[in-house]
Amino acid sequence: MKRYFIYLAYKGTNYCGWQNQPNGISVQQCVEEMLSKVLRQSITVTGAGRTDAGVHARRMVAHFDVSQDGMSNVSDCQILTGKLNNMLPGDIAIDKIIPVTNSAHARFDALSRTYIYMITDRKNPFHYEYVYRMSLQSVNFEKMNEACAVFYEYTDFTSFSKVHTDVKTFHCRIFEAGWKKSDDVWVFTIKADRFLRNMVRAIVGTLLDVGRGKLTISDLRDIVEEKNRCRAGMSIAPVGLTLADIEYPEGVFVSG
Repeated sequence: MKRYFIYLAYKGTNYCGWQNQPNGISVQQCVEEMLSKVLRQSITVTGAGRTDAGVHARRMVAHFDVSQDGMSNVSDCQILTGKLNNMLPGDIAIDKIIPVTNSAHARFDALSRTYIYMITDRKNPFHYEYVYRMSLQSVNFEKMNEACAVFYEYTDFTSFSKVHTDVKTFHCRIFEAGWKKSDDVWVFTIKADRFLRNMVRAIVGTLLDVGRGKLTISDLRDIVEEKNRCRAGMSIAPVGLTLADIEYPEGVFVSG
């Protein structure tokens, strides 16, 4: 068996999320079905994480194993990429497929993941389903950026995690967090070694409470320290959330 990383992007609007679910079509399901068809064997893909329903990805990474007989059905990874893109729906696109070591793991070997959340107060049909539209009249982005510095002081983010999850630890290291404006869209970028379920949306919702003056920066610090999801703000809608990037060490890739 040989292992490969598959890099893909998708618009999450029409899916129940990345991970297979009993009550809807997932991105994972679509990719597995097409890979199995092209390679003529049952293929299971393991993603670097899972995005919820309605969440998009500019770059998701997953790994899959295939026998040499399966890969003999296509001459190289570039041709396999082309075949998949011709078969998959228009809202899923394969960027590349590359060989990795047999021990490489799309989830556990990731060094970092980067999400962005986009909001605007202007109606724009080209932003529909990608940028969350809301009133920004009373939102202080400078204060929210000041508050983001709090996240670098902690590693336990229980207060921003969905309850009743199967994770063993709520510890994450946040490397970057902040807001920048691009034309009429405010973009929140957050980069960490891992994320908890619903974490980014809960953080954005809480930061907006800071920006509106409902919470102080001291309040935000207390929320993190209390490790209680009920103390943090409401999770914002999934519409504006996109998985933007995932990084890996060079050692997982097969040279040549």
